[in-house]
Amino acid sequence: MNRRLLSILLTAFVVAAGCSYLVYRVIGTRLLAAQSRTTRVIVAASDIKLGSVLRDGDLTTTEIAGSAPKGAILKKENAVGRGVVSDLYEGEPIMENRLAAVGSGGGLAATIRQGMRACAVKVDDVVGVAGFATPGMRVDVLIAGTPPGANSATEGTQVKTLLQNIEVLSAGTDIQKDAEGKPKQVQVVNLLVTPEQAESLSLASNQTKIQLVLRNPLDTQVAQTTGTAMSSLFAGKHDAPAKPQSMEPRHRASKPASQVYLIQVFNGSKRTEEKFVSGEEKH
Repeated sequence: MNRRLLSILLTAFVVAAGCSYLVYRVIGTRLLAAQSRTTRVIVAASDIKLGSVLRDGDLTTTEIAGSAPKGAILKKENAVGRGVVSDLYEGEPIMENRLAAVGSGGGLAATIRQGMRACAVKVDDVVGVAGFATPGMRVDVLIAGTPPGANSATEGTQVKTLLQNIEVLSAGTDIQKDAEGKPKQVQVVNLLVTPEQAESLSLASNQTKIQLVLRNPLDTQVAQTTGTAMSSLFAGKHDAPAKPQSMEPRHRASKPASQVYLIQVFNGSKRTEEKFVSGEEKH
């Protein structure tokens, strides 16, 4: 083989090997730097229930690869003393949106979102959907009573849907969600409502009877209902309402006055008269 050609091939091989080594060193260094970069974050030392107030012993630190998640708490002092608004699990990073605001404490008050209110409704086993109105469920609020100005003798009790798709905040003293969905008999249910809804619900609690209707949490559609009266329950489905009879007196059309025609007939010195009435039927 020509020595010149062999030298060129050998030189090309050396240059290719050198370039490959340099690329390997650059990429390897960057990957190693990315893998070695860690961030220390605050995590839960054990399972923490909703409504609890974080203590120093509830928290620990751990290192995670890369940068910290958005909203993660990096210092213990930023989490201690704040209420938990959602269940936390062991080893889970503590996030700002899982904690109540500083100074708001724990318990039920810490779970109330900004601009919302917790309104208590007194219920029994039937009204509370047979005990299934547990925290996290969604319900509709029905009211039953006689509207002001309505005739209770003819229309009877009326039922109307007052509120729809309302979240149950707590059942009795329990603000924890039941994972098994077991019923629990309670006397008071707290609903998460707006201030305007709280006013309507408070007035309805004093003037009407309230019933909670359980709904699918995924069903967020608001149904358009007109309410139901007691009288409509006993009416036939196809019965048309009777038309009210008019009390105005009926006037009979008066017949036009008949006209009389007088005809005189002269026969010599004899005169006779004939009368004819217009419209008179001829026989």
